[in-house]
Amino acid sequence: MASNYSQISSFIWSVCDDVLRGVFKSHEYGDVILPFIVLRRLDCVLEPHKDDMFNIYEEYKSKVDDPTPIILNKINTTFFNRSKYDLNRLKSDPSNINANFENYLGGYSDNVVEILENFQLEKPVQKLNKNNRLFKMIDKLTEIDLHPDKISNRDMGLIFEELLRKFSEMSNETSGEHYTPRDIVRLLVSLVFSEDKEDLQGQGKVRSIFDPCCGSGGMLTIGKEWIHENINDKVELRLLGQELNPQTYSICKSDMMITGENPNNIRGPVSSLSDDQFQGERFDYMITNPPFGVSWKSEKDFIQNESSNPLGRFSIGTPRTSDGQLLFLQHMISKMERKGSRIGIIFNASPLFIGDSGSGESEIRKWILENDMLESVISLPDRLFFNTGITTYLWIVNNKKDSKRKGKIQLINCESFFKIMKKKLNEKRKEITKKHRNEILSLYKNFKENEYCKIYSNDFFGYTKVTIEQPLLDDNGNVVKDKKGNPKPNSKKRDYERIPLKQDIDEYYNSEVKQHLPNSWMDRSKDRIGYEINFTKHFYQYKPLRSVSDIIDDILSIDKDLEGLQKDIMDN
Repeated sequence: MASNYSQISSFIWSVCDDVLRGVFKSHEYGDVILPFIVLRRLDCVLEPHKDDMFNIYEEYKSKVDDPTPIILNKINTTFFNRSKYDLNRLKSDPSNINANFENYLGGYSDNVVEILENFQLEKPVQKLNKNNRLFKMIDKLTEIDLHPDKISNRDMGLIFEELLRKFSEMSNETSGEHYTPRDIVRLLVSLVFSEDKEDLQGQGKVRSIFDPCCGSGGMLTIGKEWIHENINDKVELRLLGQELNPQTYSICKSDMMITGENPNNIRGPVSSLSDDQFQGERFDYMITNPPFGVSWKSEKDFIQNESSNPLGRFSIGTPRTSDGQLLFLQHMISKMERKGSRIGIIFNASPLFIGDSGSGESEIRKWILENDMLESVISLPDRLFFNTGITTYLWIVNNKKDSKRKGKIQLINCESFFKIMKKKLNEKRKEITKKHRNEILSLYKNFKENEYCKIYSNDFFGYTKVTIEQPLLDDNGNVVKDKKGNPKPNSKKRDYERIPLKQDIDEYYNSEVKQHLPNSWMDRSKDRIGYEINFTKHFYQYKPLRSVSDIIDDILSIDKDLEGLQKDIMDN
């Protein structure tokens, strides 16, 4: 079988069609085939050691309480299978395939058993066996060699992601919840790591990369790959992540195990927000794509309880329960090293401006900007994701900015940096090529204003929301008064003004408000500081309206075309 990842993806898809059709519903295919692919990859790694593992276990099982360390030391792996079977050997006894397959699964070391438990494989296997498809499934999958020497971690990730995308479409799930297109990930990691090029040089460097929504692990592995290819291949990188979805958690953990990473650094399947598996830990780099616009209502009690703790991750504020994106950013900020950490996170537009002054969202933005942590916001083209056509933004957050960036925020408009794909993939019609990535990275690193790049001070995005009170007037424009001649209590009209932080409030009021509302006054006790980033406004370019004569000419031309079309129809 060819080792090209696209050919293997097509082959696996054909197995679904051949083996699962008629037994499982199409939206169930992923639950069945994905764990079998993981098993095949594990099997390919262990196949050369099959007899050694079995013999070592048989020799030591009565001599020591746990032969596991001995087996792992002898075969030099992080997992094993002490059963006498592997997937190829199972085919030699078709009549006992179910019992022997159970024996095979039970022979795996505890770390693999935990992965398989999260796949919840028991019921699909029973159904396959009942319909005489278990042998056929095993027979088909042994046609492909998924050993890491044949299929790299990168290609295996692409295989999983291609299948996940298809399964997501079939089950009406949002594929973006499982993984992020590779072109976006490569851009994000280049922005996060490139500024630390000097620090990452040399021998003996150890750094950590963390993803609190790690999915199948693509961001972590691409991050490591980018540093080794572009900066220093001697840096030791610890990859750590947490994932909520049991399926993608198991995929990520198994591939980390196979490729020599520490599988214990992938934790779950539980939410990073309400069940942080890395409490008290801090990381050098953090990259993630949290779910867009997903409710955190089910975790509301826990999160609000932590928000009341002055030392809690969410003490600054909580966003509306319909969208938890900013909660993930606060979670990551809580894990920044005091000596400096860099964060790269993918957001939709909401975290930039949703929420008025005093709201949870605005308070979070205020905290981030007033503590000089937001380094850059990069707007991306639309149509980059598989299941949504929305415009997205990369935020680069840094708690130890370079001197040239201190007190400033860089906005980069990259909405025109894309190539139309030859073949669209669901909603994804555009891709960011290597050329575009290099151009965007150059804009970011040069830190100079031009048509694509704007640089502003942090307080440029802040404003004071001032309450303007004025008495209620009657139809003649007179102040409504009570019997004693005083303005009637509670007979006030209330308005608000957003006054930029850089502007004097009294001057603004006198020049912009007082002259139009002479009876008004400001209630300064209600002042609220807010922050928002209206990204589009800062890159708006005025386009003159077309002249009336041009528009009339176009209309007349269309009328003429319609007359000609009507004549052709009548003549025929």
